[in-house]
Amino acid sequence: MAVALGLDVGERRIGVAAGDATGLLASPLTTIIRSSDPQALQEIGRLAAERQAEVLVVGLPLGRAGEMTPQAQRIHAFGRKLRALPGLRVVFWDETLSTATATGYLEDVGAGEGQAQTRRRREAARRRLDAAAAAVILQDYLDQQRAESAPSQR
Repeated sequence: MAVALGLDVGERRIGVAAGDATGLLASPLTTIIRSSDPQALQEIGRLAAERQAEVLVVGLPLGRAGEMTPQAQRIHAFGRKLRALPGLRVVFWDETLSTATATGYLEDVGAGEGQAQTRRRREAARRRLDAAAAAVILQDYLDQQRAESAPSQR
C-alpha cells in the first residue's frame, strides 16, 4: 500500500497525519499554520517528500446529504492546487464527524481543552486537534482501502 498523508484543511491551519508504511495506522504528525496557499503547498510537499508519501487524503466537510458545502468547495479548490505537487495522488475523503471524533480521543487521553487555558495553550490545543482530526480522516481512508482489498469471504 502506498504511504499516505491525511490533511484536515482549514482557513488558518492544516492538520497533517501520517500513515505507516504498512497502511494500517494513521498518527497525528503536525499542524501547518496557513499564511498563504503557496506556503502551505510548499510545507505539504516537504512533509510528503520526507515521509515518501504517494497519496494525500484531503478531508471534505460534506453536507448531510453528501453535498458540497461552501467550506467543502474551498477545500476542494485547495486540493486541486495540491495536484501540482510532483509524485502525489490527491484523494478527497468525507471528513464528517472527524473533529468530534478527534475531540473525544483527545479528551480520553487527557489532552483536550480545559476551561482555564492561556491563549498560547488554546492555540496548542487547536493544533493538536487539527492533527488528530487529520489522523481520523486518514485512518478512515486506510481502513476502507484495506477492506476493499481484502479477499472476499465465500
